[in-house]
Amino acid sequence: MPTTRRNDPDACSFLDADHRHVKKMFKAYGELVESHAASTAQKKRELANEICMDLKVHTQIEEEIFYPALREAIKETDLLDEAEVEHASAKELIAQIQDAADIDEKFDAKVIVLGEYIDHHVKEERNEIFVKARAARGLDLVAMREQMAQRKEELMEEFGATA
Repeated sequence: MPTTRRNDPDACSFLDADHRHVKKMFKAYGELVESHAASTAQKKRELANEICMDLKVHTQIEEEIFYPALREAIKETDLLDEAEVEHASAKELIAQIQDAADIDEKFDAKVIVLGEYIDHHVKEERNEIFVKARAARGLDLVAMREQMAQRKEELMEEFGATA
C-alpha cells in the first residue's frame, strides 16, 4: 500500500497552495479598497471575478475528491460537515459577487466578508483537517494530489479560466 512521505507534495500541500494564492488576491483587493481611487472599479471587478473563479474550482475539487476520500478514511467527520457548510456560505457570497451588475456600496463588503470566511476555513483545514488527512491510514495523498491537479485543469477550462 503506498504511503505518503512527509516531504512529498501531497493533496494537502496542493490545496494549501490554492489557499496562499487566494489569500494574496484578497490582500490585493483590500489594497484596492483602501486606495479609494475612482479608477479601481474595473480592477476590483476583475480581481473579484478571479477570486470567485478560483474559489469555485477549489471548493468543487475538495467536495468531489478530497472530502469524500477523507470521509472514508477517518471516523470523526464533524469537521468535514462544518467545512461543507462553510463552502455553502461561501458559494452564496460568490454568487452574489458574480451576479452584481455594478460595484455598489455592498460589493466591497461582500468580497471582504468572503475573504474572512475563507481565512477561517483555511485555518481549520490547515490545523485540523490536513492533520487528520496526513495521519489517516490507507489514504494516498500523493496520488490524490495528481487527481486533483488534473480535475483543476478540467474545471478551469470548463469555467473559461486559466490554471
